[in-house]
Amino acid sequence: MALGPRLELRQSQSLVMTPQLQQAIRLLALSNLEIESFIAEEIEKNPLLEAAREEGDTPPAEADPPAEPDTDFDADDFDDFDAAPTADAASGEAALDVDHDGEDFHQDSAADRMTGPDLGLGEIGGGGHDGEGPDFDAFEGGSPSLHEHLIAQAGEALSGGELLVAEAIIFEIEETGYFTGQLLAIAQRLGVPLVEVEQILAVVQTFDPAGIGARNLAECLALQAKEADRYDPAMARLIANLDYLAKGNLAALKRICQVDDEDMADMIAELRAYDPKPGCRFTAASERSDTVVPDVFVTRGKNGWAVELNSATLPRLLVNRVYYNELAGGPQDKQSKAWLNECLQSANWLLKALDQRARTIVKVASEIVTRQDGFFRHGVSQLKPLTLRQIAETIGMHESTVSRVTSNKYLSCERGLFELKYFFTSGIQSSDGGDAASSEAVKSRIKALIAAEAPDAILSDDTLVDMLKGEGFDIARRTVAKYREAIGLGSSVHRRRQKAIGRAA
Repeated sequence: MALGPRLELRQSQSLVMTPQLQQAIRLLALSNLEIESFIAEEIEKNPLLEAAREEGDTPPAEADPPAEPDTDFDADDFDDFDAAPTADAASGEAALDVDHDGEDFHQDSAADRMTGPDLGLGEIGGGGHDGEGPDFDAFEGGSPSLHEHLIAQAGEALSGGELLVAEAIIFEIEETGYFTGQLLAIAQRLGVPLVEVEQILAVVQTFDPAGIGARNLAECLALQAKEADRYDPAMARLIANLDYLAKGNLAALKRICQVDDEDMADMIAELRAYDPKPGCRFTAASERSDTVVPDVFVTRGKNGWAVELNSATLPRLLVNRVYYNELAGGPQDKQSKAWLNECLQSANWLLKALDQRARTIVKVASEIVTRQDGFFRHGVSQLKPLTLRQIAETIGMHESTVSRVTSNKYLSCERGLFELKYFFTSGIQSSDGGDAASSEAVKSRIKALIAAEAPDAILSDDTLVDMLKGEGFDIARRTVAKYREAIGLGSSVHRRRQKAIGRAA
């Protein structure tokens, strides 16, 4: 057979994601902060979109919502994308319910792939704005950084060449407050004697906060003890032998420091009051933490649990039909008319996608509450093993849809605030052949057993295994150790040392 170039016609079928479907899928996974930002951007781009006013306010006549979405995309267009058809597929949820990572879709560009960042959570409009303007008090000047704080003190205490050396030292201090540079390197770079650099480091170590500029933990604690006027010979020997304190060898420490039990307890209590990372307070002050806003509220009602969206965080969107009619009735060319129709279709589709997102979140959250009824009534001890597949099969959606809905979204109930992912846990088989227990319930029980242990009867991992098996948990020793470490509890040896130090203090 001869080889050569030729033309061929091939016919094939493939699923193609429209930009509107891509947007709907992305909205399903976005968090509260991201949705709010996204809506603000859409309002800026689309003149037909506007936020609804606060409840009780009379909306202007030109801001009436459309009686029926005017869009080229009806429910029948979604059927080809439905991975698990349900009775309410006509609502458009089927368009979102498919494992898009596992299908062969056409993407216009790499930016079309939905990989939205995870910042926080929330749901789309059901309630109005609070109507208040921006809180200008929130824009107050930020706290100074650690380096700015130290340089300001250096400017008051030093001048000239000494100030230059101090600044070089300060910029070698990391965010925890420790000096990590080399004094000899600084001396050579600035052309000053090493002894002068050491003297200026000693001056920097007197700055606020106490313990700043130390080169190790012992020096940091010593600086704070000097600041508190507690750096006597006994305290100096204690700080010089911190390894004995870490091992809980109090007898050796009392012999080295030449003190009795009461003095040793006072010295240990003094050390505990010091800050081992004095610079971190500036790092914490400069970082602003975002408040977690719940997406779903679960309340106890007469007939069971009531699940509702948090409708107070985001504005409702309206399509300004009157403004559209005014623009459509005026003189316009073909290009302007096409742009106006595109704006209307985009606005109607966005409203529909936001509504689908809200109903999907409620549907998934309601099924989680039904499955974990014991948790909401009795606490973590009644938390059951649960998988995404179980929820997906019950509500007739794809597993990837449930995963998107539960990512970075929170549920508020009378027991606190929980991420939706919290309710999906692995199971531990029951030793008596009963129902499996959630790994979170086992962790909670391990934490309770260790919290109740006596100082002179520390529970080993083997003992914990026997106690848990007596309560019906069929669990291995390595699993107990893994769960214990996951909840931040040390080994029996470590806990025995800590309790010994605690008794001495």
